[in-house]
Amino acid sequence: MPQSRQLAAIMFTDIVGYTALMGEDEKKAFELLNKNRLIQKPIIEQYNGRWIKELGDGVMASFNTVSDAVNAAIKIMEVCNATKDFQLRIGIHQSEVVFENEDVFGDGVNIASRIQSAAKPGCIYVSESVHHNVSNKKDINTKFIKEETLKNVKEPVRMYEVIIINSSGLPVENKMKNILQNSIAVLPFANMSSDPEQEYFSDGISEDIINMLAQVPGLKVAGRTSSFSFKGKNQDLRVIGEQLSVNHILEGSVRKSGNKLRITAQLINVSDGYHLYSEKFDRELEDIFEIQDEISLAILNAIKIKLFAEDKQAVLKRYTDNTDAYQLYLLGRFHYNKWAGLEGYNKAIEYYTQAIEKDPDYVLAYTGLAACYLNLWFFSHLPPDESLPKMKEATVKSLSIDDEIAESHVSFARMKFWYEWDFEGADKEFNRAIDLNPNHAEAHEQYGMFLGITERKTDAELQAKKALGLDPFSLMNNWGAGWTYWMIEDYIRMEQQGKKLIELAPDFYGGHLILGTAMWTKGKFDEALAGLEIAVVHNDGAFTQSWLGCLLGIMGEQQRAKEVLYKLLEMEKTLTARNFDLAIVYAGLSEKEKAHQYFQKGFEKHEGMMVFLQQWSKVVPWLKTDPEIIALAKKIGLP
Repeated sequence: MPQSRQLAAIMFTDIVGYTALMGEDEKKAFELLNKNRLIQKPIIEQYNGRWIKELGDGVMASFNTVSDAVNAAIKIMEVCNATKDFQLRIGIHQSEVVFENEDVFGDGVNIASRIQSAAKPGCIYVSESVHHNVSNKKDINTKFIKEETLKNVKEPVRMYEVIIINSSGLPVENKMKNILQNSIAVLPFANMSSDPEQEYFSDGISEDIINMLAQVPGLKVAGRTSSFSFKGKNQDLRVIGEQLSVNHILEGSVRKSGNKLRITAQLINVSDGYHLYSEKFDRELEDIFEIQDEISLAILNAIKIKLFAEDKQAVLKRYTDNTDAYQLYLLGRFHYNKWAGLEGYNKAIEYYTQAIEKDPDYVLAYTGLAACYLNLWFFSHLPPDESLPKMKEATVKSLSIDDEIAESHVSFARMKFWYEWDFEGADKEFNRAIDLNPNHAEAHEQYGMFLGITERKTDAELQAKKALGLDPFSLMNNWGAGWTYWMIEDYIRMEQQGKKLIELAPDFYGGHLILGTAMWTKGKFDEALAGLEIAVVHNDGAFTQSWLGCLLGIMGEQQRAKEVLYKLLEMEKTLTARNFDLAIVYAGLSEKEKAHQYFQKGFEKHEGMMVFLQQWSKVVPWLKTDPEIIALAKKIGLP
C-alpha cells in the first residue's frame, strides 16, 4: 500500500514469561503462541482493528479510534484470563503514525511498545492521550499509575491502568501465577571497589548466596549462568523476573578495600517493585561468612519460608573459617567459570591448590579441582592418565571430608559415566547429587544425557526440562538438552533447541552443530552442511571438524572429507584430536577397517565420546548392523 500518515491507536500485547517457558517446554510454548493468535485475531477484527504483525510472542495492531482499541484490549484480556493458560500485558498509545507496505512506523509505535513493557502481568496500560479520550466513557475506567522516562522517548510518559470490571461490577484482581511463588534470582553483586580485579570477590559472594539458597526445600533458585547473564545490564527487574520465571530478585554491591568491606543487599518483589529487605553492612573481611548467613536468613524471613533445624544447618553450612583460603577459592572459581580452556583451568587449579594449602580440609576447593581435571580430560587438553587420577583423588578426598556436597557427587557421576562406563554407579551418584541439591542444574543436565544414552527416554526428557527451568540461559544446559533430544529421537525439539541456542549465542558453535545434526538426521544434507560449516568457523577444532568430515564422506565429497582427515591426523600429534574423532570421519568415508581400528583405540583409552557410539548410527547407517560395532557397544555396556 502507498505511504500514508494517520492518527491511530497502536496496541502491543505480550505473553508474560514466554522466554522462560520456551526454556522449560518448547512444545507448550508454541501451542500457547498459536492459542494467543486464535484469541486475538477475531477480537481485533471485531473492534475494527488491523492486525499488523507478530513480534516473537507479541502482537501489534492498530485501531482508528481509541475506544475500539481499549475495548478490544479488555475483551482480549478477559478471554485470555478465562483460559487460565497464560497472562498478557498490553500497552496502547495514540499518535500520528506512518502506514506503509502493511507496516506502521513512527515514535507512537515505540511509545506503545515501551508502555506495554512497563505494564504489570495481566494489566492494560495506556498513555495519557488514550486516557483523555476514554475518560468520559462510562464503561471504561482508568487510574494513574506512574510517570516514567521510557527508552528512546524524549519526554516522560504518564501511564494509566485500565480497570477491568467483572460481571458483578467489581474490579478484577490481578495475581501473579502460582508457578512463580517461592522463587528467587540472585543477580551478580556489583563490584564497587576501585580495583576491577576485585570482581572475583563480588561474583563469589553472589554465587555463594545462590548456593546457600539452593539448599532450601521448596524454593526455586535461578541458576548462576542465567542470573549472571544480566551482569552489567540495567534492565527492568520485572523483565528479568519473567525471563527467569521468579518472583523475587536479590541485588547488591560489594566494596572491598584491604580488610574493610561494605556490602549492600536489596530483595525486591518482582510484581510491584517493593523492597522486602534492604541492608548495608560495614564490616571486616573476617565477618564475610556472618554477612552471607544474615542475608540468606533475612531473605527467607522476608518471603516467609521457615526452616527447621536440619534445613537451617544445611543452608548455613560453613566449609572454611579461613578468609585467605576463601578468597583463593573464589579466585579459582572465577577462572573456572570463564571456561577458557587449558590456561583457564590451570589458573583455577593453581588457586584451588593454594586454598587447600591454607585449609587442608576445604572440601569445596577439592570439588573445584575435580571439575577442572575432568574437563581437562574431556576436552582433550590432557591425556587421561595425567588428568583422571588427579580428578579421582580430589573427588575421593572431598567425599571423605564431607559426602553431602552435591558438586562432589556430580563430578564422581560424570567420571563414572563418561570414563569408567559404570552406568549403575553413575546413576546412583547423579541421584545422590540431586537429592542433596534439587536446584543443581548441571546435575539435571548431565543426568538427562546419561538417561538418553541408556535409553530411558521419558526420564531423560524430564531432566533436560528441569535443567532448562533452573538455568534457562546456560549454554551448557541448552547444549545438553539439544543432544538429549537427539538421543530420544525428538528431532523437532532438537531443531528448535539448536535455533534457540543460536539466538542465545550466535557465536557459540554449539547451536550450529546441533541444528546441523538435526538437519542431517532428517536427511537434509545441504542444510546440515551449512550448519556444520558455521560451527567450524566458530570453533575450528577436532570435535567440530570430525562432524564435518563425516558428513562430507556421507555426501560423497571424498576429497573434502579426506582434507578434514589430514587435519585431524595432524591434530592427533598434539592431543587435540581423539581416536573417536578420526574413527567417525573414516566411518563417513565407509573405510570400515580404519574406522574399526580407531574405534577400538578409543575403547581402549576409554574416550568419553565412545558412549555416543550407537547414537551415530542415526547418521551413519552401516554402524547399526556392523558386528564389530555391536560387539564394541556391548563391551562398553550400552543397551
